Amino acid sequence: MPQLDMRVCRVLAIVLLSTVSSLAQAANWNVLVLEEQNSPELERARLDRAYLGHPGGPATDGWGQALEDVKFELEAAHTQITWKAQSVSSPEAARLAAQQAEKDGQHALIVNLPASWVASLAAAVKIAVINVGSGADSLREAQCQRNLLHTLPSERMRSDAMAQTLISKKWSQVLLLRGVSDEDSVRAATAQASLRRYGLKLVADRPFKLSADPREREMANPKLLTSGVSYDAVWVVDGDGEFARTLPYNIQSARPVVGDAGMVALGWHAQYERYGAPQVSRRFAKTYKRAMTQQDWASWMAGKAISLAAVSLTKVGSSALLAALNQVTLDGSKGVSMQFRPWDGQLQQTLLLSDGQGVVGIAPVEGVLHPRNVLDTLGADSTEKRCPNRS
Repeated sequence: MPQLDMRVCRVLAIVLLSTVSSLAQAANWNVLVLEEQNSPELERARLDRAYLGHPGGPATDGWGQALEDVKFELEAAHTQITWKAQSVSSPEAARLAAQQAEKDGQHALIVNLPASWVASLAAAVKIAVINVGSGADSLREAQCQRNLLHTLPSERMRSDAMAQTLISKKWSQVLLLRGVSDEDSVRAATAQASLRRYGLKLVADRPFKLSADPREREMANPKLLTSGVSYDAVWVVDGDGEFARTLPYNIQSARPVVGDAGMVALGWHAQYERYGAPQVSRRFAKTYKRAMTQQDWASWMAGKAISLAAVSLTKVGSSALLAALNQVTLDGSKGVSMQFRPWDGQLQQTLLLSDGQGVVGIAPVEGVLHPRNVLDTLGADSTEKRCPNRS
């Protein structure tokens, strides 16, 4: 009988090990990271200038850091995230890569691509797509999709954060300088909407252009652009970043510069000193030998979101993962609990105001109120319903 008991124990042990092994295999999640091939934002000259609000490296850096940070949780839940990265050179290539990934059994896509590329590929698949590289409001509004989520703050969130900060400091008279590109025109309109939302006065709206043409001298000279009008602050909209960096201490009146230079609203800054943020930034800098940017934070949050959603599930499946992502509550080392908004897929979050040297403020600013969640004072609120494909 003792021998029989021993045999039974061995059989039970084998069955148990097989069950655990089966569960471990069943909890294998596949993710594809898509990035733009030869992205102009990652050209060496641009990286060396380190414009505030611009990326400092590929999305795979923040993503990889997240998986390392949640390694213990994944192992404890017998869950594995298997991932690979792919570069694409066109919107069509991005869409085809997304469709092929869905066919190959990938459960989610992390995308660091231009807005139009993201819109095209998200509409072509049903698996979860997390946007970590574009702040375009169009992706949260007219071009939104039920499967499209965003960890990078939207342009409207950033402009609302800046408008809140200006009104809290009683800098109510604003001179707006904007670039002549289509992107800057859209972002300038977003800035004006934020000014109206928080009761600030637009005293003038003037275009600028980097040019050596004498006929365009007034459009390229900061002192000429900022003369002839009274203002409390200059708000510059410059997606390229080159003109904006010349403005602080170089305008006609002694006034602060905000927007894309001077004081900038960001999803993350490496010098943030609270809520465990220094540890996050130090781990990232130690591994990747550079400062962590808001784009890195967005990729890091995408990794945390996928991982925590995955460990909450008992069955592997892309639809289950998407549903879990829409319910997951995240800690992004910014002192608040964050979730993806059901009405536009945007991750709620605080924003940091930085002068480039450190963090000089936080938004939502103290005193701003909201009937449900003060984080929803940044960006489109639920009552606006600008996304036709979401409830």
